Amino acid sequence: MRTQPIDRIPPLGFPALMTTIPSPEQSRWSRWANAVWDRVAYHLSPPGLLVGAIFFALSLTPSLLPRTEIVQGVLSGCCFAVGYGFGNLGHWLWNYLGLKVPPGPVTRALGVLAALACIILMLVALWHSNTWQNSVRSVMGLMPVDRSQPLLIAAMAFPVGAGLLIAGKILVTLIRIVWRWLTPHLPRRAAFVLATAIVLLLGSILVNNLFLRMALRAADNFYQQLDALVSSEAEPPSAWYQTGSDQSLIDWDTIGRDSRVYVRSGPDAAKIRAVTGQPAIEPLRTYVGLRSAPTAQDRANLALAELQRIGAFERSVLVLVMPVGTGWVDRAAIDTLEYLHHGDVASVAVQYSYLTSVLSLWIEPELGTETAQALFNTVYGYWTQLPRDSRPRLYLHGLSLGALASQNSTTVYDVLADPFDGALWAGPPFSSSVWSRMTENRQPGTPAWLPRFGNSSSVRFMNQSGARGWDGLAWGPMRILFLQYASDPIVFFSFDADWRRPDWLDAPRGPDVSPALNWYPVVTFLQLALDAALAQTAPVGYGHVYAPAHYIDAWTAVTQPPDWTPASLEALKRAINPQDYAVIRK
Repeated sequence: MRTQPIDRIPPLGFPALMTTIPSPEQSRWSRWANAVWDRVAYHLSPPGLLVGAIFFALSLTPSLLPRTEIVQGVLSGCCFAVGYGFGNLGHWLWNYLGLKVPPGPVTRALGVLAALACIILMLVALWHSNTWQNSVRSVMGLMPVDRSQPLLIAAMAFPVGAGLLIAGKILVTLIRIVWRWLTPHLPRRAAFVLATAIVLLLGSILVNNLFLRMALRAADNFYQQLDALVSSEAEPPSAWYQTGSDQSLIDWDTIGRDSRVYVRSGPDAAKIRAVTGQPAIEPLRTYVGLRSAPTAQDRANLALAELQRIGAFERSVLVLVMPVGTGWVDRAAIDTLEYLHHGDVASVAVQYSYLTSVLSLWIEPELGTETAQALFNTVYGYWTQLPRDSRPRLYLHGLSLGALASQNSTTVYDVLADPFDGALWAGPPFSSSVWSRMTENRQPGTPAWLPRFGNSSSVRFMNQSGARGWDGLAWGPMRILFLQYASDPIVFFSFDADWRRPDWLDAPRGPDVSPALNWYPVVTFLQLALDAALAQTAPVGYGHVYAPAHYIDAWTAVTQPPDWTPASLEALKRAINPQDYAVIRK
């Protein structure tokens, strides 16, 4: 079979059977519409549409979190476009290599069959989409989705998919233009490869150095201004021990919106007494904002000075807290600790970014580590000079990006002579090397979503089940606990999910993961990426939203608060309303 020269290969599209022959009695509008359809159909690739339809159908299957019709529509439209790209690439490569194709009538028939298969496949998948979504919602105790959701998904997916296909077509057109410019000077195939490289390189430079930098600069300015906002009711606290008071070393105007919430919220001694029925004292909360001092070390020194001023080292428990990107601290984590120890707790947090955790993790992950190391080294250095029988027990804490920074604040080799007492790291992100190493080296037979590491004397993992299964396991002098949910995509996202089935899908599965969830190349990766971006929209106790009751179990295991029985702990869990903490996480 003679093959066409590469520059004469027609655009990939449906065969001539799809074209419409206008009749004399057709109106001008009808002839115009047919002409548009002919042009569109001529440029559509049947293999691309078929693979796109497969990706669209697979995108409707369950992932870790429930999705609204808008979110699902965006995901399905993107998956269709990605699948179309793979199929179209295969179609183009087949022609590029000059491989044989079936005769014209067979090709036309295959094109029609491909179009029908695409429609049927997508309709069947939409028909089952509610069942798949409800399988996720049922394990999280949510109401079933509305029966009209498939129609809304399709309505949202169509413009998203079409827009991405148009963007891809524009990219291909640019490659063709550059290719034609280069053809007189280079062999055709070499010109094509060079044209593709030039367009992709220029496109990536344009996106990264112009649009992306502008967007990130705008985001940084926006979050910096948002952090500095002060409402008319946000007056400085009056208590001498509170950050921002007249006696404080930290200016109230230098800590941001989330910082003020952390300082002023939380239970006071009266509320702790009312809930626990035991005597209580005022908890101590210190916060150093990003504008409170010029460098990370200066902010750490300021934190130590403030802790010394308020008598934090005279408390029983001292916690070094690393916030998430915007400076937000999970109230559920600190409130529960203060209840458990009847207010005999001092905690300090130091801000390192204005950006959200996702942006901070992507753009400036080293800032959190730098701040965490400065804070730990400064406070730990002072703490080790105190008498061991009178100093507070020292713990580390962080959620999400804060957990990552906190893990990087020190190494076990630096504290062997005088170890701190423990750490509670909630929702550790997938990029955490400490968490990854321990998960990968877990005991054989333990699941990836709840592993056991070593002899469990220093490091343990916990989920909604609490300390179940820990009978007979002895703790050592340092207690490190990872609190994580099997449905948390911040923890279990991975870039190699694109081509490799994640270990956490092996049986037995986590109690909050849909039994209908399966792994599909590329599609599962896109599902998990979207889940990670929306992880904080899950109900309390699932995804990346950690419940007070589970913090109580975790802090009890790590800090061993005195005078608590299983019955009194359950009463404390009932007294704290989890919906009070059902806010959008940062």
